[in-house]
Amino acid sequence: MKVYTQELYFNTKNRQEFINITDQVEQALARSEIREGLCLVNTMHITASIFINDDESGLHKDFSAWLEKLAPYGKEKYQHNLSGEDNADAHLKRTIMGREAVIAITDGKFHFGPWEQIFYGEFDGQRKKRVLIKIIGE
Repeated sequence: MKVYTQELYFNTKNRQEFINITDQVEQALARSEIREGLCLVNTMHITASIFINDDESGLHKDFSAWLEKLAPYGKEKYQHNLSGEDNADAHLKRTIMGREAVIAITDGKFHFGPWEQIFYGEFDGQRKKRVLIKIIGE
């Protein structure tokens, strides 16, 4: 069994962004030379997420609007923010959107369904954060 590890780093300009990282993760897969196995992609920060979905701008706007309804930004709304933080909404958004994705690898390629892409979701940006890629297989 082989194991390949790589980290990606992000420092978004906006507080909330969705970034398609499919190409970067596919490049890691190619470097790994693993033909059959699994790829774990997870964010290493508690106010960001990794998820798989369609790369369609209307859908991304829908995600943003939906998340803001479920967990609106605002200091006075959350117990967590009483500690001086202002990012309780980002923690909740991350929980909703997920921490990681696991993708099957078949014949050296990701075994995706139609339209599936890998995304980094940022909910408390404007500072450096990282994503772990761990590929295991043969």
